[in-house]
Amino acid sequence: MMTSELEAQGRAVRDASTVLGQASNEQRRAVLGHVADRLEEVRDELLAVNESEVAAYQESGPGRDRLTLTPARVSAMASALREIADAPDPLFETVDHDTRPNGLRVERLRVPLGVIGVVYENRPNVTSDVAGLCVRSGNAAYLRGSSSAMATNAFIVSLWRDALEKEGLPADAVALVRDPSHETATAFMQMTNVLDCLIPRGGPSLIAAMREHARVPYVLDGDGNCHIYVDEFADLTKALAIVRNAKTSRPGVCNAAETVLVHRSVANEFLPAMATSMPEVELRADPAARAIVSGATAATEEDFKNEFLDLILAVKVVGSLDEAVAHVARYGTGHSEAIITENEANAEAWVRRVDAAAVVVNASTRFIDGGELGLGGEVGISTQKLHARGPMGLRELTCLKWVVRGEGQIR
Repeated sequence: MMTSELEAQGRAVRDASTVLGQASNEQRRAVLGHVADRLEEVRDELLAVNESEVAAYQESGPGRDRLTLTPARVSAMASALREIADAPDPLFETVDHDTRPNGLRVERLRVPLGVIGVVYENRPNVTSDVAGLCVRSGNAAYLRGSSSAMATNAFIVSLWRDALEKEGLPADAVALVRDPSHETATAFMQMTNVLDCLIPRGGPSLIAAMREHARVPYVLDGDGNCHIYVDEFADLTKALAIVRNAKTSRPGVCNAAETVLVHRSVANEFLPAMATSMPEVELRADPAARAIVSGATAATEEDFKNEFLDLILAVKVVGSLDEAVAHVARYGTGHSEAIITENEANAEAWVRRVDAAAVVVNASTRFIDGGELGLGGEVGISTQKLHARGPMGLRELTCLKWVVRGEGQIR
């Protein structure tokens, strides 16, 4: 796509966002309902398109898994859209209000951000989730996916454009950049006259490119180097089930566990049982853990820094809650951090002291997901601290507008 074509498409998206931002709640809800229905009606056709792209994909591992759609995943996409449609309308909600001593009535309302740009790799389900959240919150969705998922993304976007037109809204409120080149990606990140917010969903190279090239305000959907700390007061049966789920249920996603910290008082009992319960997982352990689990390999400094996105788990024995918190502070990426404990004081200390977008007590890190937390879906999980943090749902795609009403007051 030439720069001029990208600019022309961008102007159309910007114009569409103005119309969509004034659309009724009923219209926006109906669009999501139409797409949910169509996803189920054309599921086999969509899966066939996706299957051809998966067959052409050269890599293995998490990238292939993210690219792949299944009947269950398509059904989940449709269900997410219905859940988002049923959520309360975030637009023009009065956040707070006050009457000043001079009689001025002051309030703040939620309004759309405008145009949300999303750059992402593989993950065609993101195409539907992001479009749903954007349309429901009155924002246009301008999407730049990867070349490996271009046909699947285009198929899904066509459903959105048809649904928008069916409700009398501009189709360009959901648009897909068709040129996957790096030059176009860089130009996209610099569309200050089009994009109000930019969200990257991908690996370290995409995040680095965003930091280097973006001129548009962005919210980082950062790495997920997530930890689970098995405390000295842990129920070890719970801990085994939680660690196994967090590591193996879907290892290629950002909320999968990458490091397990185990208190030394329970390490001799817990670590052999953990290794036995997850024979498919490669353990990379510190010397204390290796002395207990002979099959583990030696962990390096990089292993504790890495987001493996694979069936690999770093393991360390720690002597205290303080040491576990310090380890997370050093190596964590601010995503999701879990403690397994029956001690309320230790649980509360973890909640208060660990600096992350989400902290979890006695549950899997895999629950840190917009759908699982009742948002219906998410455009990403922000590891930043400004504007939005954690899973970004409908409210995180709005900003506030001050409204001041008077009867002729002057200052």
